[in-house]
Amino acid sequence: MTPRVRFAPSPTGYLHIGGARTALFNWLYARRHDGVFVLRIEDTDPERSKPEYEAQIIDAMKWLGLDWDEGPHNGGEHGPYRQSDRFDLYRTYIDKLLASGSAYRCTCSKERLDALREQQKTDKTRLGYDGLCRDAGYGADCGPHVVRLRMPDEGTTVVDDLIKGPTRFENATLTDWILLRADGAPTYNFVVVVDDHEMAITHVVRGDDHLNNTPRQQCLYNALGLPLPAFAHLPMILGEDGSRMSKRHGATSVGEYRKEGFLAEALINYLTRLGWAHGDMEAFTTDESTAVFTFGGVNKTGAKWDRVKLTWLNQHWMKQLSTDDLAARSKPFFEDLGLTVDARLPAAVASLAERAKTLVDLAEQGAFYFTADDAIAHDPAAVKKFMKASRGADLDNLIAALTEVTDWTEAGLEAAVQSFLAANELKLSRIAQPVRVSLTGQRIGPGLYETLAAIGKESALARLKIGAGLCHARAQG
Repeated sequence: MTPRVRFAPSPTGYLHIGGARTALFNWLYARRHDGVFVLRIEDTDPERSKPEYEAQIIDAMKWLGLDWDEGPHNGGEHGPYRQSDRFDLYRTYIDKLLASGSAYRCTCSKERLDALREQQKTDKTRLGYDGLCRDAGYGADCGPHVVRLRMPDEGTTVVDDLIKGPTRFENATLTDWILLRADGAPTYNFVVVVDDHEMAITHVVRGDDHLNNTPRQQCLYNALGLPLPAFAHLPMILGEDGSRMSKRHGATSVGEYRKEGFLAEALINYLTRLGWAHGDMEAFTTDESTAVFTFGGVNKTGAKWDRVKLTWLNQHWMKQLSTDDLAARSKPFFEDLGLTVDARLPAAVASLAERAKTLVDLAEQGAFYFTADDAIAHDPAAVKKFMKASRGADLDNLIAALTEVTDWTEAGLEAAVQSFLAANELKLSRIAQPVRVSLTGQRIGPGLYETLAAIGKESALARLKIGAGLCHARAQG
């Protein structure tokens, strides 16, 4: 049987890192077994569901490369793929459950249920509905009501999980739960079963925060006489302190990491490795992980988010990009700094490729390339230490030598500078830092010849003249 899996986000916020990993593991399983990956939008909460959130979720999934075979934007045989478009279907299942006696109407007021809960707390008894309306036999004309599923009173429900193994739940602890609210809105645990069955989902792969929902859902499958899908509950992503990952641990959405300059390749690589392992694989492509992905490799316990490791992976993947690709991806980040890039961008990013850890880092390090020559901010400490009066003449002479250079490449510039040093009996260490501070404003930067070549002859000479002026100003006190 062809595996069919699904990712079913609620458009009530941005795509969370945990949701992205759930989507990824579903995607990996589908691609590993030539199966079908379904995207379903669970928008039954009209107050919190927003079209802009759905658009952002879809954009984030596309950016990560998690393409789907069926969904709200490309259709399929099991649509519609938004729950808000499936309410008539849910109603038929409610009618079926009521007709069979597996569900019943409950007219208990909120006040009664609140009082019941408080009494249960006082008596330290099981919390939940007490079944008052179970056998009342109310019809559709009973007034305001909800519809509840009649749960078994005894026995055990076993969730045979592909990751965690068998987990047992005593039915006596599972009270009758609401399928349909008083306003006619269906509940999550109800619609997810209907949709998974109607969409022929064979494997339900989701976070283990849903594990406690699963015995209730299995009872609903049984009440409807439907076959169970396989279940796989993924371990939670934890913050560095071991608690569930939240905003207090830093960025939590895919979009935030994208804005911070992380590559999709790095984020996918890290999310795959977070809670799953295969031998000593660390840096790998989705093709490589797809070829070996199994639920047997998924950890049973939560995995801690490690930004340091993610950053290491990001730097690794940045180094794998071609110069043109790196330039194209980094361009928006230079523009976010208010800079206008030009044809020098490929050479500029190439000079920084070994040093930058993120695209934001690269743009910040390389901002000097696209800053106006007379607007370079020279670090006062670097000026004080390196732009000495005695270096003014050195820079003047170097400018004269470089003015004659016709081969403005790294190799051509290295040859010209070495010739200049030999003719003036100087060592590179005497001029290297004054040149770097003149060109970049900082004491640290890319290689000297890389920087000269990438900046271009006109700007390089203009900046060296400004640097020479800083040195001469020191001589004048």
